[in-house]
Amino acid sequence: MDQGNTAFILIAAAFVLLMTPGLAFFYGGLVKAKSVISMMMMSFGALGLIGVLWVLFGYAIAFPGAEGTVAPWSIDWSAIGLSSLLETPEDAAYPPMAFVCFQATFAILTVALVSGAIADRAKFGSWMLFAGIWATVVYFPVASWVFNFGLAEDGSFAYGGWITHGLQETFGVGAIDFAGGTAVHINAGAAALALALVLGKRVGFQKGVHVPHNPPFVLLGAGLLWFGWFGFNAGSELAADGTAALAFINTIAAPAAALLAWLLVEKIKDGKPTSVGAASGAVAGLVAITPACASVDPIWAIVLGLIAGAACALAIELKYKLGFDDSLDVVGIHLVGGLIGTLYLGFFANGTGLFMGGDATQLLVQAIAAFAVLAYSFALSFVIGLAIEKTIGFRVKNEDEIAGIDTVVHGEVGYTLSDTKV
Repeated sequence: MDQGNTAFILIAAAFVLLMTPGLAFFYGGLVKAKSVISMMMMSFGALGLIGVLWVLFGYAIAFPGAEGTVAPWSIDWSAIGLSSLLETPEDAAYPPMAFVCFQATFAILTVALVSGAIADRAKFGSWMLFAGIWATVVYFPVASWVFNFGLAEDGSFAYGGWITHGLQETFGVGAIDFAGGTAVHINAGAAALALALVLGKRVGFQKGVHVPHNPPFVLLGAGLLWFGWFGFNAGSELAADGTAALAFINTIAAPAAALLAWLLVEKIKDGKPTSVGAASGAVAGLVAITPACASVDPIWAIVLGLIAGAACALAIELKYKLGFDDSLDVVGIHLVGGLIGTLYLGFFANGTGLFMGGDATQLLVQAIAAFAVLAYSFALSFVIGLAIEKTIGFRVKNEDEIAGIDTVVHGEVGYTLSDTKV
């Protein structure tokens, strides 16, 4: 067992876990002051719930362990509760449980990402019910499509998901998604769009009405996300080697370029670059580079960042034109950014991209992967959200939304300015 790589994976997992509290700050700063507790609690609620579900059965669904399988939905019953993974095979590079820990943090973050689309108007209990069902029938299976490493007899991991292994058998190349452009960002973005449609618009929804109450929170959250993203991307190599180093530098280059591109679009369009724009641009670049971080040279990572930053800055305006209320731009940043990063590989992936020595096959499989995940996640998310809305209710009353849902849902306020009890 390589103790260095084991330590690398465990440290990377801790980095990624920090991204969920970072997301809570990022989202919390974007909502109004009377909804900040509700918004941050949806991230922390996902952390608690998905952490438990992952141990109980999430890993068993996401990584059924059958080497070479391309089944879209299966479960490894022996992995329920993780007891079968406590022993480390003699020839394994690292303990299987280290990989379990690393992937658990991905599951937690992906679910938390969805919550940004329903800020200011969702019941906490209904959100938790949705999160548990969605993780079970959407995220865990999709993670298997993309990441499913079957544990071989020698302790090594082999690709088995249909998006990677299956498409490779059919087309000669599999879809490239190094750290989760499809499984995490397109998946969460499509679910966010579905929930935004189910819950409807916030009271008084129109451009300029709902402004971030705490931009410093947004910047803090973006900083924590960027820090954790090094574990997200470089850690996905599962070894401290040259590929991890390439993913690391690209995780600097792309978001830095996207930040600049977003600010430039703001300056041209609105006359002023904003702090929230800088934070959002960085996140857009991080989203876009996630699937591509180990497959493009740094110069092409910068180009990707510029494209993603500018495109996402423009895409967030679509909700006003199309009439859906994606509160915190999960669709504009994560769905659009995830699609850009995934499809970009069809053109610029080293060795297989259309402009990098390959042909159109890589672009074809990237598109199949991206839109299959989008369709699957959107359809099931819409059904789950609508079922919850029609039964126990998903949205708070309008009067509670107007007053601010922190005291109604959680009995707390984000900012106490005196000792007088509210």
